[in-house]
Amino acid sequence: MKYWYCLKHHAVESGPDVCDYKDRLGPYDSEAEASRALEKVKERNEAWDNDPNWNDAGPGSGPSGG
Repeated sequence: MKYWYCLKHHAVESGPDVCDYKDRLGPYDSEAEASRALEKVKERNEAWDNDPNWNDAGPGSGPSGG
């Protein structure tokens, strides 16, 4: 069975009566994993925001594209 985290209802969902794809994160293999979906998003965003290899002002950024 797969589980999803519903962004609309802030709840874990499974089975045939889950919300639309646009309103959920997943699938996850366990209910516990799905319940941590927003924590995982936050952790990943922080990791990407602090990635030294990412440079918002690098080539191709800005309105002129380069």
